[in-house]
Amino acid sequence: MRATLRWAHTDLRTHRGEALFIVSATTGIVIALLLAAALFGYATNPWQRIFTQSQGAHVWIRTGPAADPGRLASLDGVEALSGPFRTASATVESHGARAGVEMRGADENPPVNGRPLITSGQWLTSGSPDGVVLESSLARALWAEPGDTLTVPGSGRTLTVRGVADSPEPRYRPGERKGTVWALPSAVESAGGTWSGQITGLLLTEPDDTDYAIQRAVTELGAGTVTDVSNWQQARAEAQGDTRLLGQVLALFGLGALVAAALAVFGAISTRVRGHLRDISVLKAIGFTPGQVTRVFLAQHVALALLGALIATVLTETLVGRIPGRLGEAVDVWQRLPGHSTTLLAVPVGAVLFIGAATCLAAWRAGRVPPVPALPPTAAPSGRLSRTAGRGLALGVPAALVLGWHRALVRGHRTPATVVRLALPLLLITVALSAWTTVGRFESRPAQMGMAAALTARADQGLSDREARSILEAGEQVVAAHPGVEVAALVPGQTGTIALRGLGTRDEPYPFTVAEGRPADGPDEAVAGQGLLDLLDVSIGDWVRMTVGGRPQILHIVGRSIEPENSGRVISTSLDTLRQNDPGLSPTLYQLRLRAGADPEEVRTALTDASRGRLDIREVTSPGDRLSPMPGVVVGVVAVLALIGLIELLTAIGGSVRAGERDLLALKAIGFSPGQITAVTVTAIGSTALLAAVAGTALGVPLAHWLIDAEAHSSGMGAGVAQAPPLLHLVLLATAAVAGAVSLALLPATRAARRRLADTIGVVG
Repeated sequence: MRATLRWAHTDLRTHRGEALFIVSATTGIVIALLLAAALFGYATNPWQRIFTQSQGAHVWIRTGPAADPGRLASLDGVEALSGPFRTASATVESHGARAGVEMRGADENPPVNGRPLITSGQWLTSGSPDGVVLESSLARALWAEPGDTLTVPGSGRTLTVRGVADSPEPRYRPGERKGTVWALPSAVESAGGTWSGQITGLLLTEPDDTDYAIQRAVTELGAGTVTDVSNWQQARAEAQGDTRLLGQVLALFGLGALVAAALAVFGAISTRVRGHLRDISVLKAIGFTPGQVTRVFLAQHVALALLGALIATVLTETLVGRIPGRLGEAVDVWQRLPGHSTTLLAVPVGAVLFIGAATCLAAWRAGRVPPVPALPPTAAPSGRLSRTAGRGLALGVPAALVLGWHRALVRGHRTPATVVRLALPLLLITVALSAWTTVGRFESRPAQMGMAAALTARADQGLSDREARSILEAGEQVVAAHPGVEVAALVPGQTGTIALRGLGTRDEPYPFTVAEGRPADGPDEAVAGQGLLDLLDVSIGDWVRMTVGGRPQILHIVGRSIEPENSGRVISTSLDTLRQNDPGLSPTLYQLRLRAGADPEEVRTALTDASRGRLDIREVTSPGDRLSPMPGVVVGVVAVLALIGLIELLTAIGGSVRAGERDLLALKAIGFSPGQITAVTVTAIGSTALLAAVAGTALGVPLAHWLIDAEAHSSGMGAGVAQAPPLLHLVLLATAAVAGAVSLALLPATRAARRRLADTIGVVG
C-alpha cells in the first residue's frame, strides 16, 4: 500500500497540469448542474407554495355583471368557490409608471379560498376607505410600497397602498394582462370605477379534470356571459416561464460538458498509459498486480474529481447566492426548499461517479499492460504515402506539411477518437453561440421574431379613433399605426380561452411573422401561433370555430405565425374580418412600427406629451429582456468547454509527439532539419484540430437549430426562431482552435526534434 501511494503521489506531481484540469473542469460542470437544479426549483416551488398556502382556485372565470356564478358551487367536482367578486377596470399611476388594473371588490376579511398572501403591509380595513392591496408583480411595475399613493390619471383621485400580496393567478403584464387590485367598494368609487363584471374561482376535487370542469361551468352559465377563463396549469407555466428555460439551458450544457470531460479524462489516461508502458511494466515486474495498477489510476482521478465537486459545492453554497440578478435570487430561494440537501449531495456524487465510470475502462487497460512491453502494431512505421500526399509532393507542397497531414490521417483508430473528443466541446460551444445569437435576434431583428411593432398605444375614454390615429401617425419616427383589438375567445368545447386579435386592415395589413403557410389576406383568413395549433389539435388549412361574447367566429387558418406572447395561444386576423361579425367594433389598441434606428423610449415620450397623457403608450415586451442572464450563462459554459478542449489538445499533442519519436531517426536520415521535423508534428496537430473544428461547427449549427426550434415549439412560440452565429464568428472559432493547437504544439515538438540520437534510440528500442 505504501508503494502504491508513493507512486500515485509521484505521478500526480509529474502531471500537475492534468490534475488541475480535472479539478477545474469538475468544478465548472458541477456548478452548472447545481445552478440548473436551483433554477428548476426556483421556477416551480415558489408558485406551488403560494398556490397551496392560499388555497388557490384551479379555475378563474370572468363573466358579465348579470351572470349568477354562485350556482357553480353545486356542480359535481367543484369543492368550493372563491367569490364571486365584482370587478371594475381602471388606470393608476405611481412614481411615473402607469398600469391598467382590474379592481376586485373585497371586504375587511380576506377570502378563505383563493386568499391573497400579504407579503408587506396590511389587508383592507374600513378605517382606510381609499386603501387598496396590490398584487406583487403589479406593485413591482409601479414601484409601489405600503403607504404610497396611487393617482387615477385625468381625475385627480387618489388611492392609498395598504399592502402587497402574492397570488397564484396569472401575473400582470404591461399591455397584455391587467394587474389585480383588491379594494373596498368605497375605494372603487373613489377611483371613479364602475362595476363591469365578476370573477369567480373554482376549487376542484380532481385538478386533472380541469378542462371538463371548465366545459361544465361555461355550459351552466352560458357562453354569452363568459368573457375569459384561465386555469392553474396556465398560471404555473407562466410563473415558471423563462427561469425554467435558463435551467434547461444550464442542464443541457452541464450534461454535455460532463460527457466531454469524461471523454477527455479517458483520452488523457489512455495517452498516459501509452507513454508510460515502461513505468507500468516496471511496476508489474516488482510485484504490482493488474488490480493495483488499475486502482492507482482510478483512485487518482476519482479523488481529483471529488475535490472539484467539493469546491463547486462550497462555491455554490457560499458565493453564487450573492450574485445580483435572477441567478443569485434563484440560489437563495433554492437553499430554503425541502429538497435542497438531497440535490446538493446527489448532483456532485453523480458527476464524480460518471467521471469515475469513464476512468474505469482506461485504468483497466493500464492494468493489462504486460511486464515486458512489445511494440504494438499501431506503432509501426506509418507506411506508404497516400495518393493525396504524393500529389501534394508533386505539386511542390513542402514535404514537412505533406508528412504532417499524412501522419494525422494514418494513426489508425486514434485520429478519429481524438477528432471526436476535440469536436465535442467545439460542437457545444457552437450550440451555445447559436443560443446567444438567437436571444440577440429579439433585439437586433424583432420583426423576424414576431414583434414588428415596437410600441403599443391605448387611448383613454373620450379620445376617438380618428384623433388617436392622427396623433400617432403625426410622429416623425412612426412608420405606421395599425389599429386593432384583442379579446378573449372561448375555444371549441368551451374548455378555455385564447387570444383573438384583429390587427391592421386589408388596405394596411399588419406584417405578421409567418413561419409556415401564407399571410391572411382574404375574408375569414387568419394566422395562428403554435400554442393554439397544439391546444386545438389543428393544422394549417383547418377552419376553427370560437365564441366571442356569445357570438360565433369562424376563421380559416392559412399560416403559422411566430407568437412570443400568451404561450402562442393566439389567432390573428385583420380588424376588417372581425368587423364583418361585429360592425360596431372599434379599435382598443394601436401597434406602432417605427423607423430603423428610432429610440422607442424617445418616441413614447414624445407621443405621450403630444396626446397630453390621453394615450397610454408602452414598449412591447421582448422575450430577450426576460432572458437577460443568458449571455452570462453562455460565457460560463464556453469557459468550461474551452478548458475541456484545452486539456484534450494537450493530450493529443503529447500522443502525437510520442508517436513521432519513432519516425525521428528516419526523418533525420533523409536530411530533415530540426525545424522541418517540428513542422511535421505541428502540422499533424493542426490538421487534427482543423478536422475537429470543421466537424464540430458543421454538426453544431444544425443541432443548435433543432434544439432551439424544439424548445420554441414546446413553449408555444413556434419553430423558426433559431439563428446560427454569423459565418465570421464560426470561422474565428475554428481559427482560434487551430491556432491554439499549433501554438501549444510548437514547444514540445521543438524539444522532441532536438533530442539527442541516443535518447531517440532509447525510445525506439
